Amino acid sequence: MAYGQDRRYMTRAQAEAAQIDVGLRQYMLQVYNYMASGLALTGIVAYLGASTGFYASIAQTPLIWVVMLAPLGAVFFLSFRIQQMSFFTAQATFWVFSVLMGLSLSYVFLRYTGASVARVFFITGGTFAAMSLYGYTTKTDLSRFGSFLMMGLIGIVLASVVNIFLGSTALQFAISVIGVLVFVGLTAYDTQRIKEVYLETDDGDTMGKKAVMGAVTLYLDFINLFVLLLQLFGGRRE
Repeated sequence: MAYGQDRRYMTRAQAEAAQIDVGLRQYMLQVYNYMASGLALTGIVAYLGASTGFYASIAQTPLIWVVMLAPLGAVFFLSFRIQQMSFFTAQATFWVFSVLMGLSLSYVFLRYTGASVARVFFITGGTFAAMSLYGYTTKTDLSRFGSFLMMGLIGIVLASVVNIFLGSTALQFAISVIGVLVFVGLTAYDTQRIKEVYLETDDGDTMGKKAVMGAVTLYLDFINLFVLLLQLFGGRRE
């Protein structure tokens, strides 16, 4: 009798585990779909901003600072207001953020050749996919590397600000190399963290907003990795 009860308990537990696994896969698929759609929108806007001359027309005006800082403002807005937002507002903010990022990245198509942009994009995609898959599947707790990665990120930001005034090629090279290593690590770390915030008991809106924030995080990892690799391997226009 006890054996039969154990079997029923095991079957029920296995069914619940399978249900959670299916829900988690759907949640992560939603995260990646948002991220991929955001990247596609960013790419289209960046190309149009460069090809139509719109970016060049504002690059010589103070409006360029608005273009460069607006995406950061959108990220902060999402981060601090996500709990109070509706799911629709969170989605809309994400799409606006993707458009603003695209406009701010228009310089990529003006500074680098199309062939090198495409090549680095595929290198970035392969690297990102490998590290995100590792973060999703590994049993190792990556949270212990979080503090180290965040310190590296802060160091990159500070060094980049300093180099705006120094204009050192050697320092920029070092920033790019270290930055690639940091964002490769962050891709795995963030993927595991996004996976761990999934709760089967979340309602549709809550899970959707978590997916949006997860997409923003991975989107930023991808974009930063792409820009840093482009600085290392991109072919500049004559």
